[in-house]
Amino acid sequence: MFSRARRISIPLAGVLLATGWIGATAAGAGATGPTDVISKQAAASQQEATEFWTPAKMKAATDVTDGLDMSVRGLKAANSTPDGPPGSVPPIGEEKTKTIKSKQLNLPNTVGRVFFTLPGANPDDPKSWKFCSGSSVQSKYRNLVATSAHCVYDTVHNTFYDNWVFIPSYWDGDQAWEGKAPYGIYAAKTFNAHDDFVVKEDYDFDYAFVNVYSGIKIKWEKIDGQWRPTVKNVGRLGDNVGGQGFTWNRSTKATVFSFGYPAGAHPDGDKPFSGRTMKWCYGKTAPMPEAPKYNLQEHVGFKCSFTAGASGGPFIYNYKSASRTGYLYGVNSVAWDTDGNDRYDHISTPYFNSDTYKVYKAAANLWTK
Repeated sequence: MFSRARRISIPLAGVLLATGWIGATAAGAGATGPTDVISKQAAASQQEATEFWTPAKMKAATDVTDGLDMSVRGLKAANSTPDGPPGSVPPIGEEKTKTIKSKQLNLPNTVGRVFFTLPGANPDDPKSWKFCSGSSVQSKYRNLVATSAHCVYDTVHNTFYDNWVFIPSYWDGDQAWEGKAPYGIYAAKTFNAHDDFVVKEDYDFDYAFVNVYSGIKIKWEKIDGQWRPTVKNVGRLGDNVGGQGFTWNRSTKATVFSFGYPAGAHPDGDKPFSGRTMKWCYGKTAPMPEAPKYNLQEHVGFKCSFTAGASGGPFIYNYKSASRTGYLYGVNSVAWDTDGNDRYDHISTPYFNSDTYKVYKAAANLWTK
């Protein structure tokens, strides 16, 4: 596809066919899913994870894959093709309704930042404070976040990350804590990923779905000369911000939006993004080349200059600004420098096929207390 040497990194980081409700019976906490779906309970409790992330720690967090970079020559065209008929699950609130068109782009409330700490590291060490992006997605119990697998699982230590939380519509304008987390903080309960990423580190499966507890809002007040937190339960994620629909086995040439919180530098050192506010890209996807180092053969991508920190943010198909929803088509996984000028110019996602739906389906029916 391209004749010049390429540099890639892991920085990050239409009529839809109705399928009926998510397609599986409800599963309790102890239920077992398909053998190639890895489901793991978060090590930190809801209270531990939520109380860990103070505004100062969030501001100091860096993207999980900062500095990863490589050059690759002689890449072949990728092999992204449907493995069955296309399908979809509608966004929350739009199961039987039609959306109103809007001429302006309204950013989705479902998208936010993911924060976590590196396993095996001192949690008080700022070097262990990391972040990615993610999005609320449709699920039976309205408790599901979609992100990249490399934003939940550490392939170095072969374990899931600690103190994992999701903050939808996060923005950091040096304002009050409520501004940083307007809809609350949602701690991980259960991580769900494909066995091929967890065991084989195969980035064709670089996606994950995380069941989260109900949200918590924290308000800091000065009492008797000391700052103390007041905690309030704000309910389920999907009830508060909605959730994107989900689609799979769609055309590899689809018009999509991508959203995320890029923050890292380009290979040339330029750092155009801060990660403090949500950014977006828009374009038409196409199959990307192979990347043998990451066993990557089935990615689709489009032109976008996102850098590290946008990992896990959604590719959204058929996005409607009026409702701020569409259909999750992929997640930000890999940033590419396709012309060798040390500037990222494409982003890609694993192609969402029946394997992806299998992981999503298992996660979308898990209950969280």
